[in-house]
Amino acid sequence: MDSLDREILAILRRDSRTPYTEIADAVGTSEGTVRNRVDRMLEEGVIERFTVATRTGNVKAMVEIDVAVDVDTTAVSDAMADWSEVDFVWQVSGEEDIVIVADTTDTDALNGLITRARELDEVVSTKTRLILDEKLG
Repeated sequence: MDSLDREILAILRRDSRTPYTEIADAVGTSEGTVRNRVDRMLEEGVIERFTVATRTGNVKAMVEIDVAVDVDTTAVSDAMADWSEVDFVWQVSGEEDIVIVADTTDTDALNGLITRARELDEVVSTKTRLILDEKLG
């Protein structure tokens, strides 16, 4: 990846629907170059997916999860990533092992997700932080 790739990614992070012609104008290159670079970054896995950020009025939270020492955190993370309320699952360093970013319709749904996580044999404890506001970086 070079500086042009990084500039293209910065624009796509803010709005993944930005037309390639607009990106090309912003970074000083052709639409074809932008298209080729995005295609290459998709093929190489630099860009994993295009997604939508929403402001639905839902309850959003980070659920920090501690698992037992002998647990395969990748397997637990993969299972949690399939839960419909989950936007992101991160394996992290520190006191907790996994962080879920959840987007639920209300606090009852969030509580259900937390209970679901706690019921897993591998999970030792959870800590939840409500997301009060978010800004694009």
